[in-house]
This record gives sequence, structure tokens and C-alpha cells, in this order.
Amino acid sequence: MRIAPIAIAGLLAAAGCQSTTQDEENTLAAAGFQMKVADTPQKTAMIQNLPQRQLTRVTRGGTVGYVFADAQNCNCAYVGSQEAFGRYQDLQMHKQIAAEELDASMNWDWGPWGPWW
Repeated sequence: MRIAPIAIAGLLAAAGCQSTTQDEENTLAAAGFQMKVADTPQKTAMIQNLPQRQLTRVTRGGTVGYVFADAQNCNCAYVGSQEAFGRYQDLQMHKQIAAEELDASMNWDWGPWGPWW
């Protein structure tokens, strides 16, 4: 009986991790990053050698770009230009502001207003 709660907790944690990764990948795509699937052993090795699930600044031929490698979930990398990175930062800032505003509204004392629902 003790195994079931542990297994459920593990599944929930994995689902939360997957959800976070999907949200991050959606934000990258919205910012203009392109998903590149590792469809050869050489590409897979390259993705596995990059820091995982974080943006990494790379320079290729004098051009600066950014890579988000995810060998575990999609075996892919999201690659973007400096412009895409700027849009990504803007989206992240807007998401954080929205989350802070939602948190502030949830903590507001509605008592004096009476029930509103």
C-alpha cells in the first residue's frame, strides 16, 4: 500500500516537469525559435553535450545565436537568433508580470466586498 502513494507522487512530479518543459518550448516557439529534431546519431550526441533545458549562447561563424537542448523529452533543440532571444525575454517578462498580478489579486482581502460569486 505504501508503494502506490509514492508511485502517484512520482507520476505527478513527472507530469509537472513535462508541463513546465512544454510551456518553455511553447514560449520559445512563440518567440521565433525553430525546433530541430536530432535525427542522426551525430545530432543526438551534440544535443546531449549541451546544457539541458536551458538557453545556451552559441557563436557560429561570427553570428550569435541561442540553443535550448532537450535530449530527454523531444530529442531536439530549439535554435534562435538574437532577435528571437529578445522576443523570448519579453515574453518571459510578460508571463512573470501576469503571474505576479494574479498572485496579488488572489491574496487581496475580498471580505469587505461580500460574496461576489
